[in-house]
Amino acid sequence: MSGLAEQTRWMDATDQAVLVANGEVTPGELLDAAIERIERSNPALNAVVIEWFEHARSVAADPGLPDGPFRGVPFLLKDLYTSFAGQTLSNGNVALKAAAKIDTTDTTLVSRFKAAGLVIAGRTNSPEMGSLPTTQPLAWGPTRNPWALDRTAGGSSGGAAAAVAVGMVPFANASDGGGSIRIPASCCGLVGLKPSQGRITVGPKRAESGLGVELCVSRTVRDTAGLLDAVCGPGVGDAVTAPEPQRPYLQELGADPGRLRIGLLDIHPRGGFVHEDCVSAVRAAGSLLEGLGHIVEPAWPSCLSDPTLQQKFMALWITQMAMAARGFSETLGRDVIAQDIEPVNWVLIERARHVTAVDYAAAENAVYAFRRSLQQWWADGWDLLLTPTVAEPPLPLTEFENNPDHPTAPMRRGGEFAAFTPPFNMSGQPAISLPLYRNADGLPVGVQLAAAYGREDVLIRVAAQVESAHPWAGDRPEIP
Repeated sequence: MSGLAEQTRWMDATDQAVLVANGEVTPGELLDAAIERIERSNPALNAVVIEWFEHARSVAADPGLPDGPFRGVPFLLKDLYTSFAGQTLSNGNVALKAAAKIDTTDTTLVSRFKAAGLVIAGRTNSPEMGSLPTTQPLAWGPTRNPWALDRTAGGSSGGAAAAVAVGMVPFANASDGGGSIRIPASCCGLVGLKPSQGRITVGPKRAESGLGVELCVSRTVRDTAGLLDAVCGPGVGDAVTAPEPQRPYLQELGADPGRLRIGLLDIHPRGGFVHEDCVSAVRAAGSLLEGLGHIVEPAWPSCLSDPTLQQKFMALWITQMAMAARGFSETLGRDVIAQDIEPVNWVLIERARHVTAVDYAAAENAVYAFRRSLQQWWADGWDLLLTPTVAEPPLPLTEFENNPDHPTAPMRRGGEFAAFTPPFNMSGQPAISLPLYRNADGLPVGVQLAAAYGREDVLIRVAAQVESAHPWAGDRPEIP
C-alpha cells in the first residue's frame, strides 16, 4: 500500500478535509488513496459493489469542486434509493442490476453531499429493498464483516459499515428504516446515528412520513456531527420537519451535557433472548455513564413490552416494501414477478397486496398511538434510554440465507436479532449506536442511546463525552 493510502487509512473525514484545505494533498490524491484501499480490501469483503472511479477522478480534479466542510474527502453512497444523476442504482435487486438504468436526477440528500465537497466514488452493498438486518443480496452476494469474515456486517447498511470499518473511506452514506444504520455500526465497531424523522429530507421521491431516515456510519462522533450539520434540514414540500437545532451540532462536541437521567434496559422487554455479551456491553456502558456523573437506573417505557409491537411495525414495513416493488416496476417498464424478487421479500409483498386501505389506516393509528406512548417517557423527565443495539453479537451469514421452503425465515431471524432498534423508527426519535464493547471473540458489540424527538444535540454531547472517556479509535480489524 502506498504511503498516502496508509497514512490516511485511519484518519477521520474531518482530518482528511484539513489536509486538503491546507494544500497538503489534492482531492485527487486523497481519492486515489481511497481507491487503492478499496481495490486491496474489497475482494475479501464485497462492501463496494458499484464503482465509478474515473467519474470520481474527474470530479476531484474539477477546480469547481464545492468548497464545503468536507471538500475532497472520498465518500460512498449506499445502493438503496440514493439516486445519483448519471449513475446506476440497483437497490440490491437482480432485475434492476441487470437493467442498469441511469438515474437522471439526484436526490436532495445526494445534492447536499456534493455541496459539502464530498467526492463520491461508488455504491456500497445493501440487501434487496433494505429489508433485512444483514447484507447478502442475491444480486451482489454477501458483504463480510471485517472482524470475522464468516459473520454478517449487519444491515441494511452493511456494505457501508464494512467499508468504513476497514478504512476504505472515513465515513459513508447509510440509511435506517428499522435499525439499518445502528445495526451495522454495532456489528462493525462504528458510530451510527439515526436522526430524528424529518431532520434530513428524504425527498423528492420518498415520503418523510415513512420509517426511513438517512445519514452515515463513521468512526468518530465529530464526523457524524459535521456531516449532520452539512446535510440537515427539510426539502421542498416536506410534511414532517424536525425542530431546527439551536446551534451547529459540531458545537455540541465537548459541551457539558449536565447530569442526565438515563434509563437502563438490559433485558428483552417482550421476553425474547438477549445474548450475555450484549447484556455485559450495556451494563458496562451504564457503569461508564455513572462514572461520568449521570444517573443510571433500571427503567424503560412500558410500551416497549407490548407483545404486538413487532406486528405493528411489520404492518407498515410490508406495505412500504410493496410500494418499493411498484417503483421497481416503473423503473423496469413492466410488472415485477416472483423471479425478480428474493423469496423473503416476495412473500411479504404478496401479503401486503391483501391489506386493505382500512387495514393500513388502522396500522398507522396503532403506530401513532405507540409513538405518543413511547415519547411520553421522555416527556415525563427522562433524558436518555440505554439499550443493547442488537440482541446478539454479529451472527454467521448462514443464519440469514434465503430458503424457498421457508421464505420468511430470514425475516423472523432478523426480528430476533434486531429487537431494540425498530421502536425508534416508529416513534421518529433519534438514536445512536456506539462501539464501546468487544466480546471474547473480538467481535464488536454496540450499545444504543435514544433521546427525545429532535434532541440529536443531547446524543452528540453524550456520545462525545463517552468517546473521550473510552476511546475506540484504536480498535481496528486485521483485514489488509
